[in-house]
Amino acid sequence: MFAGSILDVNPDTRYEARFTLEDPDGVEGEAVKVVSVSTRAEPVAARGGRVRHVYSQYYTGVKEEPNYPGLVSAYGGSDNTKGDWNVVAEDVVQPGDIIKIHGGLYQGVLLNYPDWHNIPFDGTYFFTAKGTAERPIVIEAAGDGEVIFDGAGAAILFNVMATEHHIFQGLTFRNAGRVFDAGRKRLAGASDLTIRNCRFESVGEGVVTEFAGSKNFLIQDNVLLGRDDRNRLYGWNAHREGLIPYGTHLLDSYYGIKVYGSGHVIAHNSIAFFHDAIGVSTYGTPEKEQELKAVSIDIYNNDLHLLVDDFIEADGSVHNVRVMRNRGVNAAENGISAQPVFGGPAYYIRNILYNVPQGGALKIHGGVPGLTAYHNTFISESNAGSKYPNSNYRNNLILGTDGPVNVAAFPFTTAYSVADYNGYRPNRGPESPENQFSWLAPDGKVAGFKTLKSFNEASGLEAHGITVDYDIFENLQKPIVPSVGSIPGPVYHAVDLNFKLNPRGKAVDTGVIIPNVNDGYSGKAPDLGALEVGSPAVIYGARGLDPAHEFYR
Repeated sequence: MFAGSILDVNPDTRYEARFTLEDPDGVEGEAVKVVSVSTRAEPVAARGGRVRHVYSQYYTGVKEEPNYPGLVSAYGGSDNTKGDWNVVAEDVVQPGDIIKIHGGLYQGVLLNYPDWHNIPFDGTYFFTAKGTAERPIVIEAAGDGEVIFDGAGAAILFNVMATEHHIFQGLTFRNAGRVFDAGRKRLAGASDLTIRNCRFESVGEGVVTEFAGSKNFLIQDNVLLGRDDRNRLYGWNAHREGLIPYGTHLLDSYYGIKVYGSGHVIAHNSIAFFHDAIGVSTYGTPEKEQELKAVSIDIYNNDLHLLVDDFIEADGSVHNVRVMRNRGVNAAENGISAQPVFGGPAYYIRNILYNVPQGGALKIHGGVPGLTAYHNTFISESNAGSKYPNSNYRNNLILGTDGPVNVAAFPFTTAYSVADYNGYRPNRGPESPENQFSWLAPDGKVAGFKTLKSFNEASGLEAHGITVDYDIFENLQKPIVPSVGSIPGPVYHAVDLNFKLNPRGKAVDTGVIIPNVNDGYSGKAPDLGALEVGSPAVIYGARGLDPAHEFYR
């Protein structure tokens, strides 16, 4: 009945957590409970494991022993490359083993029966071994040059559905439909899969699991580049007014990363040119067993560029999905989607969204409960949603872009939903409606309001809300919203945009204190939006990249 999150804890750390139950009618039984909990450590290679070396067929130098002709042979322990011997696998890797892939091109000739790579006909590598938490199986670049796995058009490149505790790191993948097939609904799925410091180029999908039993993925510090249009922004819905002349944007690429299950961490990835960058599988009605629900999923510090639909989709998640400190620039349809979330809470904290012309910052459908939005900077309207209960919006900046819509909607179905201490910039373009704030009144009718003041007087919401304009930033202009019929739209680049607040602007020292969210604020009170004045720069995307240059160009 109750769920919640303690945010920004450290990995591999033991904590004492105290829970206090309060009720105006009194509490029967235990009102305070103290428990000891521990966070997971990031997976690393074990000491003393066997090391196997893989070299490209084009390598002519001295080879370290033991070495194998291709990854299939190294993983299965066979050095034979005759086509149908790829399943022999007489000496399969064991927990703690490390396969080091040396620099070079690894591209199977799919229709060549005795090909070096032992992946005849379909071009898929199958991984089925089981590591352990203490002794994972590691497949990594050896460090003597870029390791490139070219799928040569294979539909699936790495099938890891049967694995446990595998680490893939430092590898490059290209020219494949789905690179990591990590789980299918009610069939099979990987657990404890780590994909770190890898590069995906010209792929249909990066990493996908839709298996409810998948758990504890760590997908971190990767660059994922899809096949979609790199030069213009347009969506998939060709039937809307104004989009018909340009047709539907086809699925050249689908998801960069999509997961289901529990305990996943998707952090510091740089993703561009997909339909959706990151998503939780829509899945449907969650399984009854708690261990099979999509819970405790962290999506943070990702850098997202030019998507056909959404930056991030929490659709299908259940409890404690945490979407924090992500930066998204250019999404045709919507920014962050939650349609639906089953139970909640779903946290959206300190995200930056810019140029979302056709929809809005948050796509909320299906009665999403427990939606919590704190300290976001939305350079887009927040009006794309159906009715939903038990929400909490505080310390956000929501700036309209003068399109033909209102700036904010509040379709709250519970009187205890909260919207306060937010800053709004109403739309005032030639096609913008007069009423900029809409509210679902207790009588079930939607009411519209021209000003924030009149909205507050009628609803009681936003007693401390303020109106703002783009001068609250050091130097930021609103994106150009295409008029009806002029889609596709322009493309903006994050390196050209400055989301820092003007220290003398209205958004500074205007927020409210939220414990465990903005404890480190400076000044008289927290600032509105994602970036506190004077705070260290936020690192978006894969660490180690030059923040002054686009990761996709």
